[in-house]
Amino acid sequence: MLQLKNAISLAALLLAAPLVHAQAPAGEPAVVRSNLLVDAVAWRQTAAEFRALYYQGFNVAKARLDQALANQKPGDKKPAIISDIDDTILSSNTYWGFLIGQDKEFFDDAVWDRWVAANGPTLTPGALEFLDYAKSRGVEIFYVSSRDQGDKTYEYALNNLRALKVPYADEAHVTILRESSNKEPAQHKIAEQYNVLLMLGDNLNDFERSFYVDNVDKRAQLVDASRSKFGGQYIIFPNPTDGHWLKAIFGESEPADTPANRAKFREAAERGAWKPAS
Repeated sequence: MLQLKNAISLAALLLAAPLVHAQAPAGEPAVVRSNLLVDAVAWRQTAAEFRALYYQGFNVAKARLDQALANQKPGDKKPAIISDIDDTILSSNTYWGFLIGQDKEFFDDAVWDRWVAANGPTLTPGALEFLDYAKSRGVEIFYVSSRDQGDKTYEYALNNLRALKVPYADEAHVTILRESSNKEPAQHKIAEQYNVLLMLGDNLNDFERSFYVDNVDKRAQLVDASRSKFGGQYIIFPNPTDGHWLKAIFGESEPADTPANRAKFREAAERGAWKPAS
């Protein structure tokens, strides 16, 4: 029944805006212009490797969790995990597929807000199994995310998690930041009471605010300096369509769909391109 309700809600979402594919003459194939998102979204939607990376991430997380629990000592604070929500445990694939159908080339806040309200997210591969396992080992799970859908932001977030039967989907364990993407204050508050064994995310900013910089090369340098943390305390998942890697290119995480930004995106893809000898 839940899946049927979700399907109906998403169908209503899809019907709420007209398609913008060019109309071809009768009997000829539809004409679809090039879209910057197509490759990334096609990979998200179809690549078994995309699923494999999630399974790999959660397998590594399970192994690290077992190791960390084995090292727990009497008197230690209760063990916990801090996880991001979107594109870490909840998949946004259906949202991105809808954007492609509308021939949109960048993130669209209005569509995202409707999609969230319609319970559009699905589970990422392996997420629920890992979260249930962590709970079975006595580990509490805290969710910290940045979202803003107005006054119902928190209600929608809880609905998304509860609809998919995610453990600890309650007010004591879910923090939603409407006015900031800085997760560190919430994370530090959790760490005051719990021994945080793992952090899960699809964005460097899910782990440390120090990664939140507007420079592609600087972000790479920061990751190189923190390389030992990834696959250890930090478990990161793939996200080729949005995140603060875009902020490093455009100066904002959700750039406007303009000719200048499309050109800038292409320039970013050409960084370090091979230059054959003349």
